[in-house]
Amino acid sequence: MTRALTLLPALLALAGCAMATAAPPPDRVFDTEQASFRVVEVVGGLEHPWAVAFLPDGRMLVTERPGRLRLVVDGQLVPEPVAGVPEVFARGQGGLLDVVADPDFAGNGLIYLSYAHDDGTGRTTRVLRGRLDGTALVDSEVIFDGRPRTSGSNHFGSRLAFGPDGMLYVAMGERQDPDRSQDLAQHPGKLMRIAPDGSVPADNPFVGRADARPEIWSYGHRNPQGLAVRPGTGQIWLHEHGPRGGDEVNLIRAGANYGWPVITHGRAYSGLPIGEGSAKPGMEQPVHYWVPSIAPSGMAFYDGDAFPEWRGDLLVGALRSELLARLELDGDAIVAEERMLQGELGRIRDVRVGPDGLVYLLTDENPGSLYRLEPAARD
Repeated sequence: MTRALTLLPALLALAGCAMATAAPPPDRVFDTEQASFRVVEVVGGLEHPWAVAFLPDGRMLVTERPGRLRLVVDGQLVPEPVAGVPEVFARGQGGLLDVVADPDFAGNGLIYLSYAHDDGTGRTTRVLRGRLDGTALVDSEVIFDGRPRTSGSNHFGSRLAFGPDGMLYVAMGERQDPDRSQDLAQHPGKLMRIAPDGSVPADNPFVGRADARPEIWSYGHRNPQGLAVRPGTGQIWLHEHGPRGGDEVNLIRAGANYGWPVITHGRAYSGLPIGEGSAKPGMEQPVHYWVPSIAPSGMAFYDGDAFPEWRGDLLVGALRSELLARLELDGDAIVAEERMLQGELGRIRDVRVGPDGLVYLLTDENPGSLYRLEPAARD
């Protein structure tokens, strides 16, 4: 019995390895409705990677949820993490989350990180701006600190994106307290719009209202984990986790209310209905939703040349369903969905289109990997 108990941790570890999703062989071709591709592992050995960003000199940045920022140089993972990353709250769904480079990174070296933070009184989503100097983050400052701080370890969000207006959009989850999404005096459950230094743009929709946080751009969101700007339009698109079903893709309008928890296409985990139904005057309908839930995370519009058939499509990763969804648009409507790579890579946490026009995916596993999709001749 003693020997069996001693061996148990090792056996469980081996079982975990056996259950982990292995990457498909590099010579395997995936034939989809409109394109064929191979999946190539760029780097592996990551611990719950969350986001990837591309730098203009060809380097890449990858966040790991436990609190490490990693550099990828010439296709190789730099062994030592970037120094100077802030301490993060790495429990539950918290940790080091999104990373984006400043639009003028080549001139100023600035990057932005979103992360869960605990100051001893409560937890929130923060955004930090710092300058990447070699392999260290320096001159850092917190430019957004969600209020109020709350207990709990889930629904931090969070995605970051620069709009064509040069403003930084910050998505924050409702901290698993649904009523916060409708309260304009609080940040949780909102999409914020701030200047790169954290100041509030004068044309934000709730500026000047005593009952509202001036950073808020839209509200009524649950737990956003996808944020993207549609090329050529300036439109901000966001997706968010629903409860039991009701994951949403939304086209964002300034000052608009997206309904959570008053309206939803999902149901409570108990199976009971939520709120007042699926529609209500004055509240926006999603452009697309999933029932049952796929647990979406990561989102990018495809605008490259490597897959011309996908140009203009929206690519969405999925955690629970372990797939990459390709959504076809006609104007502002989503008219078709194709599900790719289901069960092939594991939980897809982030989706980005690289400057080379290839599609990059991160898997939220331990170990997780950064993959890219490369065009291939159809089998």
